Amino acid sequence: MLLFIFFIIYFLFVFVIRSILLKNKTGINPLTFNKTDDAHGFNGKVFTVITFMELVVVGIYAFKIEWYKYLLPFWYIENEILSIIGWGFLIISLIIVWIAQSHMANSWRIGIDEKNKTKLVTKGLFSISRNPIFLGIMLANIGLFLIIPNAFTLLIISLSTISINTQIRLEEDFLKLEFGNDYLKYSKKVRRWI
Repeated sequence: MLLFIFFIIYFLFVFVIRSILLKNKTGINPLTFNKTDDAHGFNGKVFTVITFMELVVVGIYAFKIEWYKYLLPFWYIENEILSIIGWGFLIISLIIVWIAQSHMANSWRIGIDEKNKTKLVTKGLFSISRNPIFLGIMLANIGLFLIIPNAFTLLIISLSTISINTQIRLEEDFLKLEFGNDYLKYSKKVRRWI
């Protein structure tokens, strides 16, 4: 039950509250994934599927433990130490993502915003990693796997890794066009991950 509550809080803080704050402040909807069949639109659909899978898996674990066996648990790596490490990853992830979103301020988006001009953010966590938000999300996915290791949490890590890396490359192409030499200098100075 605690894991389910944490994931609801995580989702509310990272997506809902942050989106409402930005929309109220700027009038801009930060959700920018389009409905087309290009790579950006497809990746938005994949992110939606991953989020839904996480909520279903955590919901089964919290409310229908008798169904948990259908998630193909890796019982041989279920232990208290890995679970504690997993919780640490979840908490660190929430902190990293919230701080990184704060550093992005009005430039934060979910996806690529081709309509509204933003600033290139290079300070704060973005001076250590070009993608601290994605890094935080990956930590959360690994943390979830360590707490409830099963075939579906492993699938979530796999899909997230592919989807996030695809999104990063799409965003990098956009940022090169949008900010030119400023982005190229920044990308030479700060690594993609850490």
